[in-house]
Amino acid sequence: MDQTLNDLTDIVEADRAHVWHHLLPHKPLETTDPRIIVEGRGMRVWDQGGKEHLDAVSGGVWTVNVGYGREEIADAVRDQLVRMNYFAQSAGSIPGARFAERLTAKMPGLKRVFYANSGSEANEKAFKMVRQISARHHGGRKSKILYRDRDYHGTTIANLSAGGQQERNAQYGPFVPGFVAVPHCLEYRAHEQGWSGEADYGRRAADAIEEVILREGPDTVGALCLEPITAGGGVIVPPEGYWPRVQEICEKYDILLHIDEVVCGVGRTGTWFGYQHYDIRPDFVTMAKGVASGYAAISCCVTSERVFEMFKDAPDDHLHYFRDISTFGGCTAGPAAAMSNMDIIEREELLENTTKMGAYMLDELRALGERHAVIGEARGKGLFLGAELVSDRTTKEPVSEKMVQAVVADCMQQGVIIGATNRSVPGRNNTLCFSPALIATKDDIDAIVSAVDGALGRVFGN
Repeated sequence: MDQTLNDLTDIVEADRAHVWHHLLPHKPLETTDPRIIVEGRGMRVWDQGGKEHLDAVSGGVWTVNVGYGREEIADAVRDQLVRMNYFAQSAGSIPGARFAERLTAKMPGLKRVFYANSGSEANEKAFKMVRQISARHHGGRKSKILYRDRDYHGTTIANLSAGGQQERNAQYGPFVPGFVAVPHCLEYRAHEQGWSGEADYGRRAADAIEEVILREGPDTVGALCLEPITAGGGVIVPPEGYWPRVQEICEKYDILLHIDEVVCGVGRTGTWFGYQHYDIRPDFVTMAKGVASGYAAISCCVTSERVFEMFKDAPDDHLHYFRDISTFGGCTAGPAAAMSNMDIIEREELLENTTKMGAYMLDELRALGERHAVIGEARGKGLFLGAELVSDRTTKEPVSEKMVQAVVADCMQQGVIIGATNRSVPGRNNTLCFSPALIATKDDIDAIVSAVDGALGRVFGN
């Protein structure tokens, strides 16, 4: 940390007096200082007191995929801003065109990129496309959008309407009609769904989607929106058999498949996109966080040419094209940063590192389970991992959210930042979450796991 920044008292007081933080209760800040993150390098960040932390959650919300302090990304953004910083996306830009070409080359079957500036916005664009397709091509009938319990798609009212996390939704209704929930696919909790005796849980969980479609009426359902791996709902990796059946169901009932890659996209799971582990063919893919690793605001709603063509078949109708805009989708900093971010991932072979280090970390978390009975299950893919904590392995009774947060706080005290499900699913906010940057080394993983080991011992005892 730059030691010239050794007195930030005025910054702390300005923050306390004027900043409304995200996801944070503010009453405690009346008597304690807010944390100010002053500097970051690699996987380390420093706060206003000069304390170093190893960041195991990539900026708090799985975003800084290539790590902190990447001067080449900052230089790419600076150079682009001096040349041309902004023009509404009704016109094109050089970085916008170039990044769209590079991005879709990594997404066979998808061709068109609609730029926005947040994951919530990208998902909302897809929802609006589905609704307009319904109005223009299905007489307004296929307007319902299915979403999965425990999945999360953003913070707008429409996205919360498609959100499967009841505590995130609490007090924000009434919601937008036409969004319908389908069951989750967490096999560890199959007993809570009455499916614990099923020989093929993955297929059973997908069949439950079909049951909802048949109940609602296939001619009323326009799209199915799913995370490839559920993030804040518990780091849920769909079991074998799930995704092929989902694809089959969508094709059977002519339902557009929308994959929300806001968390998983751009390397987090060891492939460019999480859905690419499963040989599925989405109609929409939305992304944000890791696209530019937080060096600039950017999100994308990427569609197939089939979807794009649905907005071109009535050129004489002044309402038929997609009449939408994202003001900051016209910023050139986002695609400029995204291209530099992609360069780093390719040059440093970070997909390969993510696969290797992710497998190592998952093994280490499972080994922790041999020492701490409170770990009911460790799961994940790539550097996107979770450890579900239970008070009893037989009943799988979750530990309290308060105890989970005590583990997070203990790790923070040790100088390691980890995450946990919180304010999501009532009574089920019991999973520790890990998403270290794709540059993570074995030593980094060892330090994270060691911190968790110590925290579990102190909070729960061995």
